[in-house]
Amino acid sequence: MKYLISTLLFIFLSLTTFAQDKPAYRLFDKNGKPVLYKDMVLEMSKSDIVFFGEIHNDPICHWLQIELTNDLYVLRTEDLILGAEMFESDNQIILSEYLDGIITESNFESEARLWNNYKTDYKPLINFAKEFEVKFIATNIPRRYASVVFKKGLKTLKSLDNSSKQFIAPLPIKVDLSLQCYADMLSMSGDPSEANPNFAHAQAVKDATMAHFLLENMGKKSLFLHFNGTYHSNNHEGIVSYVLKNSPSKKVITLSTVNQENLNELDNENLEIADYILCVPNSMTKTY
Repeated sequence: MKYLISTLLFIFLSLTTFAQDKPAYRLFDKNGKPVLYKDMVLEMSKSDIVFFGEIHNDPICHWLQIELTNDLYVLRTEDLILGAEMFESDNQIILSEYLDGIITESNFESEARLWNNYKTDYKPLINFAKEFEVKFIATNIPRRYASVVFKKGLKTLKSLDNSSKQFIAPLPIKVDLSLQCYADMLSMSGDPSEANPNFAHAQAVKDATMAHFLLENMGKKSLFLHFNGTYHSNNHEGIVSYVLKNSPSKKVITLSTVNQENLNELDNENLEIADYILCVPNSMTKTY
């Protein structure tokens, strides 16, 4: 009898669990209040810049990116500009030639330094830009220059030829190491006062360069939708800090992606990291 009761209780609890909805994501505002997708899109459509902070291998991110792109295009059409961390500034000419139909897809994909997950995760965005003739900006610093900063320091960039400097934010690039995004990087190796600042500086030159090319390619009435890793825009730091430093009047909205065990409410650690938080289950499959 005791065994039967235990079995029935187990079945009851299992059925109760199975009967619950299993949402693929939930959206919250910075204060942890659930929000509707349509309301978020409407507010974003009234801004100047939207930063979509992604987890690079999260499929919900990449699905929502193309959905958001499509919906903002409907609302803003010719004003919409796209840009992404995943494309480096010295590949802009290759990207533009492909979008303009000058070179073939195979030429573009073989000559541009594309991320390994390009075909599954970013190609839909490029295809959208090509189909609807939307401008797409390669905003990131060429990785070789970020590597130089990491190995030899910021001052090394001054020795570059002017033909190389055109792919980087204007020098000198100032870095505020008190910002949480950079301070946290320094603390990873122990005592921040003894840490090599090059690690944070290499991150900062990426942020500064992305901000530079984003602003350089904006029109007065543009809505720029930028895709980047969450760390580049969380807490309105990283790229956002450089954008607002150079253009404080811009209305910026940030979206950050987080993984949580429970989607019913936003974990305290994820409050206020962005204007909107895309919350995805920990158990979600990954694209790589």
